[in-house]
Amino acid sequence: MAATFRVDIVSAEEEIFSGDAEMIVASAELGEVGIAPGHTPFITRIKPGEIRVKTAGDAEDLAVYVSGGILEVQPYVVTVLSDTALRAEDIDEQAAEKAKTEAEAALAGKAGEVDYAAVQRQLAEASAQLQLIKKMRK
Repeated sequence: MAATFRVDIVSAEEEIFSGDAEMIVASAELGEVGIAPGHTPFITRIKPGEIRVKTAGDAEDLAVYVSGGILEVQPYVVTVLSDTALRAEDIDEQAAEKAKTEAEAALAGKAGEVDYAAVQRQLAEASAQLQLIKKMRK
């Protein structure tokens, strides 16, 4: 049996996943990070995108969308805290497409007064959701 560690993925609304894993991969601010058992402890912010969890045993790997947040690695526990976290199969593709279209229109200057930071965040989140949906279809 491979070595494992505990993974907890939590959104502001609910716990998305809590269980043992052999590996987790996330998009940190400075690039993609892979965490395996015995990884050095650290804390980093994560970008909107996919968290991949290689679950223990023969269970199917888990793909979770997060809107960004914090990743904390401790000796035997990895915790992901995010405002929004969804299992890949729970993402609403039509809502993501609409959010992306609205953000692109706002950035193109068609929406009047614009909070560029908020619009860019909306565009990044919608794009990450759509990218995960596309990946899951393959």
